[in-house]
Amino acid sequence: MDYHSPYFFGYLLGVVHLLGVVAALHALFTVRTAQGAIAWAMPLFFIPYFTLIPYLIFGARSFYAYIKARRQANQEMHVAMANLNWRPWVEEALAARASASYAALRAMPKLSRMPCLANNQVELLIDGKQTFDAIFEAIENAKEVVLVQFFIIHNDALGKALQALLLRKAADGVKVFVLYDRVGSHALPASYSQRLREGGVQIHAFATRRGWFNRLQVNFRNHRKIVVVDGVVGFIGGHNVGDEYLGADPKLSPWRDTHVRINGPVLACLQESFAEDWYWATRQLPPLILLDTYPDNGVLCQALASGPADSQETCALFFLEAIHSATRRVWITSPYFVPDEAVFAALRLAVLRGVDVRVLIPSRPDHRVVYAASSLFAFEAVRAGVRMFRYQPGFLHQKVVLVDDEISAIGSANLDNRSFRLNFEITLLTVDRDFADKVEQMLNDDFAQAREITAEDSQTTHRVQQLGMRIARLISPVL
Repeated sequence: MDYHSPYFFGYLLGVVHLLGVVAALHALFTVRTAQGAIAWAMPLFFIPYFTLIPYLIFGARSFYAYIKARRQANQEMHVAMANLNWRPWVEEALAARASASYAALRAMPKLSRMPCLANNQVELLIDGKQTFDAIFEAIENAKEVVLVQFFIIHNDALGKALQALLLRKAADGVKVFVLYDRVGSHALPASYSQRLREGGVQIHAFATRRGWFNRLQVNFRNHRKIVVVDGVVGFIGGHNVGDEYLGADPKLSPWRDTHVRINGPVLACLQESFAEDWYWATRQLPPLILLDTYPDNGVLCQALASGPADSQETCALFFLEAIHSATRRVWITSPYFVPDEAVFAALRLAVLRGVDVRVLIPSRPDHRVVYAASSLFAFEAVRAGVRMFRYQPGFLHQKVVLVDDEISAIGSANLDNRSFRLNFEITLLTVDRDFADKVEQMLNDDFAQAREITAEDSQTTHRVQQLGMRIARLISPVL
């Protein structure tokens, strides 16, 4: 074939356009939301030479095959756990029925695969130093099993400190299991994992399995952050393992984030979530520890593990239920404010009901396209009566929801389509007045360091910036 012939380029463009039409039809049939289907189908149809490769990497080509495989793995894991007597939580679960605040979240008992349990202790860990001091102390005191899961692990000072600690505990005879996301930790050198393996630590990457083309598929990311030590103490929240989470990145410092330290029966749910992901990566179960008794007079907690293999869109439905249940206030902090139509409508309805609706977002971008889309949504939210704030001191990465006087939720889920429908996330729902008061105090401190967005801000935004925001919004369903 003469590659210099003018006909060759005509044929090539024709083939690319034909593939674009096929991909656009595929998107219409397979993408979960109408907005996402349109966001993919239109550029695939009109400009496939720019969008065909991104669709292969980020699109839904193998979505349903992946979901089927993941559900099968979860079923196999639960069969393997059947003989472990893993859910003897009758008294703790019954206690949740006596809570009027939890009853207001009418869908939660069925939305989460895990029960709401009493007799837990929870502690706020504000920012990186508190969080990693507490995590390292807990691991240092480990006697039997350490489970560690992060979306990102960097081979920097903090990552190496964690590595050294885990190697030391493994040398002491503690069973150590580490799971990281292959996409989030793409920069982690193989030598990091190899050194841990040589020291007796079991470490694996979470990734899409089976098939050469699945290597291109990077949508299904495990965004969970879980640490559980001896079944006695656990941690979840927004932090990953990297020096920037301790404020070492000058562009984003000081980094603002929140984690939670947990004791009590809800740790069984965190272990179960870790076990599902570990089983997917290895087809083996990690050792799981369930204590015989727990102290009385703890707080109600429910772990909400969500992901693309759920029978419903668990994460998005949780945000909807939380917002719809609010009678007095709903405060949300998220680094990415890219709500879908249903969540945005729920926020508007809450305002119309007289609820104090506030959303705290960053003033500094870490992903410029997402930041641009988030800015446009923020302007529209202000016009709808939502109070929007930008945190000023540094980058805001915490994921917190506070509803009325007793309900709070802290975890890994952002207010965007990726967390709603593509990422594996975990959130701790807590029903307790004292803990909610502490969350309120923390958020009030954050609001005091934030600037409220006004209607005038959108009017003074340059036309070019407005155009960029609207283009970013068009692709927001697939961000």
